[in-house]
Amino acid sequence: MRSTIDLHTHSNASDGLLPPVELARAALEAGVTTLALCDHDTAAGAGELLKNAPNRLRFIPGVEVSARTETGNCHILGLGCALDHPAFRKLMDNAGALRRNKLEARIGFIKKRGLAVPEAEYDRLRAMPGAGKPQVADVLVKYGHAPDLQTAIREIVDRCPPVGDRVEAGEVIASIRAAGGVAVWAHPYGETGKRALTEGEYRSMLAELLMDGLAAMECWYARYGVETCEKLERDAQRHGLLVSGGSDCHSRPDTAPLGTLNAEGRPVEPARLTVMERLA
Repeated sequence: MRSTIDLHTHSNASDGLLPPVELARAALEAGVTTLALCDHDTAAGAGELLKNAPNRLRFIPGVEVSARTETGNCHILGLGCALDHPAFRKLMDNAGALRRNKLEARIGFIKKRGLAVPEAEYDRLRAMPGAGKPQVADVLVKYGHAPDLQTAIREIVDRCPPVGDRVEAGEVIASIRAAGGVAVWAHPYGETGKRALTEGEYRSMLAELLMDGLAAMECWYARYGVETCEKLERDAQRHGLLVSGGSDCHSRPDTAPLGTLNAEGRPVEPARLTVMERLA
């Protein structure tokens, strides 16, 4: 069984596979009746789905912003923001520009390695609102530079030298709050494919984000075991944070299915996701 609420998903407006409306339909088929779309550094997909969400689905517009703290990098979800609010539009402009810079860095890295890809493919990536690793990797697989998506990411895309591509976390949280949204720390111990934070790093980053005005934490996450999720839930409650949860579904085989909020696939009771109190 899956949870009926999923507050962290992605469409092809960033690095997901399905268009927003198809993602919404897939959510209903999976038994998810409340869905948040949180594409990376763009609200283009959320804006589309606001106009076209199926009647039976409760849709919450969202975004996932690449942020930084003194401790390290993190991701902040903005749930329920007014997408036309000036502060939110400014945040999207800033985050989107940084994401485009990262795409150009990856394109330059691929060219420098002498991997032949038609320029038209790069133009297609540039035209996407938030092209990420999977889209770049798909192109590399398409033209025979890697056998599969995971290898393309690991052996080529992830070897691109890092560029300044993140917004300061305090600015992200302030903009989300100004737009009437709820700022959520996504996957606090780290996401799939990344080094997990140590307990010390986690504590240090949590302290910084609390000072910045963090409102909620993604305690229930598809890649974390129930024990870890419940530990995060206790931490959230201890610090007066709301509890959120999401699958981080990208509709790809290597990501969790919609409605999966922990590694064991145990359904999470809606009452435990207290962030919904602010999204009513």
